[in-house]
Amino acid sequence: MPKLRNLVLVAGAALLTRRALRRRIQASPLWPMPALENPTSGRPRSQALRLLVTSRETVAEGVVQLRLEGRNLPRWEPGAHLDLVLPSGLVRQYSLCGDPDDTSSYTVATRLVQDGRGGSREVHEQVTVGMELTVRGPRNRFPLIEAPSYVFVAGGIGITPLLPMLRALPEHAEWRLLYAGRDRASMPFLEEVEKLGGGQVTVVEGRPDLDALEVSEGAAVYACGPEGLMAAVAARFPDVRLERFAPRTSSEGNAEFEVELRRSGRTLTVPADSTVLAAVRRELPGTAYSCEQGFCGTCQQRVLEGKIDHRDELLTDEERADSMLICVSRARSDRLVLDM
Repeated sequence: MPKLRNLVLVAGAALLTRRALRRRIQASPLWPMPALENPTSGRPRSQALRLLVTSRETVAEGVVQLRLEGRNLPRWEPGAHLDLVLPSGLVRQYSLCGDPDDTSSYTVATRLVQDGRGGSREVHEQVTVGMELTVRGPRNRFPLIEAPSYVFVAGGIGITPLLPMLRALPEHAEWRLLYAGRDRASMPFLEEVEKLGGGQVTVVEGRPDLDALEVSEGAAVYACGPEGLMAAVAARFPDVRLERFAPRTSSEGNAEFEVELRRSGRTLTVPADSTVLAAVRRELPGTAYSCEQGFCGTCQQRVLEGKIDHRDELLTDEERADSMLICVSRARSDRLVLDM
């Protein structure tokens, strides 16, 4: 091991072989780390793991795939995602797109969003082979259900949660996939998808014609992609199961309401075009938050009074009874009282 450490220092992490990286995993302290606690209930939010980046591959224009290796990793089901804690401390969510039966690694992919909030840029520019990253999960709010047939709609990087579903379908299953993207070069895993589906896969460069998509009675419809496509799919198929990249940000239909911070003795106004988190942080700037998208759970707060308009992608029904993620959720009443 001393020779290996010297080699790493001289050559740099980018030159580590896969065998050397595996040796580092085997020699490292046992993981997982202790589960992170739910701030409102004391129940474990999710398990934290420290994993090694052993592969970084460009799988389409602007899309990077990462392989994260560890030991005895929790199993997952198609549709699951990870919280990835980036070097800066940002937390971002990525769908698992590898093999659910592989307990030695997780695979995720992300597209570079130039005008985004910085997470994808950090993955593309700073995450390198040999780096250790903390992840939480896996969690699954987008499970594959049993159905007589399936229809999948993917937009670009939205193929990532759907790909494990396609692999998991039994041989006799009836299914079809509509895969849309700007152009073929920008569409990750396109070659594998076409091999999986044959005539069951329709690839569209540009905006797809959803009216031409045939859906038989009882079919389970799944979709993942940019918000414009998700809105169109939801309008066309009301019972669709959606996985969004981000919460809907439109303030249309939102109303102003008050929030009382019971322990702080303060009452705030949340405008229709802002969030509870923003209002709270003006008074309590140390309030913890991370993703601002309703995925990670960092900003979860206990609700003492009022009706909650839940807009997150994380909390269980039990947790929603008395808590909310203040980065995205709002009030269904004129007033909420938080235990803050």
